[in-house]
Amino acid sequence: MRWIKRLIERRDVWLDAVIAVAFTVVAVLLGREPERGSGWQAQDGLGVALTCLVNAPLAVRRRVPLTVFLTSAAAWALFIGLDYWPVVNSMGPFFALYTVAALRPLCPALACTVLVGVVWVFAGWRAGQATPAVIAQAAVFPAVGCRAGIAARISARRADRLAELTEQLRREQRDRMRRAVAEEQRRIARELHDVVAHHMSVINVQGGLARYVFDSEPETARTALRTISETSQEGLGELRRMLTLLRTGPDDGADGAGTEPDGLGGAEAGGTPYAPMPGLSRIEDMAGRVRAAGVPVTLRTEGTPRPLAPGVELCAYRVVQEALTNVIKHARPADATVVVAYGARELTVTVTDDGRDDGRRERSHPANVPPSSGHGLIGMRERARLYGGTLDVGPRADGGFRVCLTLPTAVRAAGK
Repeated sequence: MRWIKRLIERRDVWLDAVIAVAFTVVAVLLGREPERGSGWQAQDGLGVALTCLVNAPLAVRRRVPLTVFLTSAAAWALFIGLDYWPVVNSMGPFFALYTVAALRPLCPALACTVLVGVVWVFAGWRAGQATPAVIAQAAVFPAVGCRAGIAARISARRADRLAELTEQLRREQRDRMRRAVAEEQRRIARELHDVVAHHMSVINVQGGLARYVFDSEPETARTALRTISETSQEGLGELRRMLTLLRTGPDDGADGAGTEPDGLGGAEAGGTPYAPMPGLSRIEDMAGRVRAAGVPVTLRTEGTPRPLAPGVELCAYRVVQEALTNVIKHARPADATVVVAYGARELTVTVTDDGRDDGRRERSHPANVPPSSGHGLIGMRERARLYGGTLDVGPRADGGFRVCLTLPTAVRAAGK
């Protein structure tokens, strides 16, 4: 198999060798019996040697085309000068001319064309042919061979250019795929951050509360545990949906839906891995969980609610989720206010907390709440930029903190 592979890789070399041998054999066989009455002599040993010198160099015509042409043309001229029949060796120089025109610039090709024409006129003069006929043949035949070589060179350049463009297109497609994968990874990272940060913060706060009042206020502890159960169920449902999107097998969705761990396939997912992404309609449920974590939340809607694009609603939902999570982590038990304002061509969502300290205020980082990594604000800004919106974040003049998201709403949800 190795020698077959090498033979295929070097096909141009052995193909040229076959052509050189074929031309030599045909010229030797034809030269034994020249045309009757032409006056040309049959080939003898010297004639055969010259025939080999005319055609054998064609085996390396691609490597040194000019040298091959000059050798072949000089041997052909000597062959004619010794009164051997010129026709039998005419294919070798013509093929060498074609190679020069196909592989070298135009000027060397034209010079070789003129040289072949001169040898052709010399052959006609040796044969005693009429001058107009010889000149016509010397002008037409070499010109055709040169034109064929130039056409082959142009075609090869076009093929090379097409190959370059194809490779460039493949590189650009690979780059686009890598960028798309990186963008999807960033999107999933934002989703995971929002889900884990919000739900786990609520769970941790409620867990600490339940442990604190487990003996003194059993009913409060049961309420905290119920909130933990509901929050974890919803969080696991969202995680299950995102993990399903990460599956790479085309058949995983068909036979793998029932193979997830029970914790990831709870009732929140509804038995399907493709539950709708959360939107503005679920902010009230989120506010209820935050209230259970000890942060009073007031919701207010301004303007006339209307259906929005799913991506816009998801962006607004995640920003509110992150803002309220930060209130739980850093400002609990300050009062929080969420205002959703529907404008003519934009949606404005504002989350504020009063930052008050009335003696009930806990330290910035409770023991059962992990410190923030600082990626929340970055994720909110990226979401706003992704949908062409703006995010204004900063402390309020009268205390507390304010997060204001503005999103354009010119694009409506499909089918709404």
